[in-house]
Amino acid sequence: MAVHEHSHRTAGFHLFSRGPRTHSAAAAPTTVVTRTARDYALASLRLLTGFVFLWAFLDKTFGLGYATASGRGWVDGGSPTKGFLSSVAAGPMESAFHSWAGAGWADWLFMLGLLGIGAAVVAGVALRPAALAGTAMTALMWLAEWPPARHLSDGSPSMSTNPFADYHVIYAVALIAVAAAGAGATWGLGRLWARLPVVRDHAWLR
Repeated sequence: MAVHEHSHRTAGFHLFSRGPRTHSAAAAPTTVVTRTARDYALASLRLLTGFVFLWAFLDKTFGLGYATASGRGWVDGGSPTKGFLSSVAAGPMESAFHSWAGAGWADWLFMLGLLGIGAAVVAGVALRPAALAGTAMTALMWLAEWPPARHLSDGSPSMSTNPFADYHVIYAVALIAVAAAGAGATWGLGRLWARLPVVRDHAWLR
């Protein structure tokens, strides 16, 4: 009997050229998952991007002493949106952002968005909805900072370093990239998530 020197995955056995091996006819088929440098690079990008959103939620909720001072977190009665939105000083939505600053609905939407996006991206699940929500959120924050402005509404220099490509654009592109690449399987729960019946039936949830 001639034995071809290649591996088979369909019959529940493998033949290799290194020498004869004994296999049970009833052996279950195995799936070998090979990770590449690209997989690890995208997983790293996913984890770091997700942590940006998740950390922002934690700091603004508990006042960890970074962007949010201790004792001024959301749990302490502080508003996650009031300081940022009330300080908007340029752009076509300046007055709208001022009216939203400190509103209860704005606080809840902002914080739930940070938590949902951060947790999903770190876990490697629901990357497509997370990318959509994250892109919308970062687009609004981009409008609030309005990088194209050379001067603020009071005439002072805006100190903008780039008229378009600020860090909000980078975050949005990173979210879209990891979602498009399906980067949740490496260092994440993406593979298990994709097996759920509702996710199999609705690809947009992946």
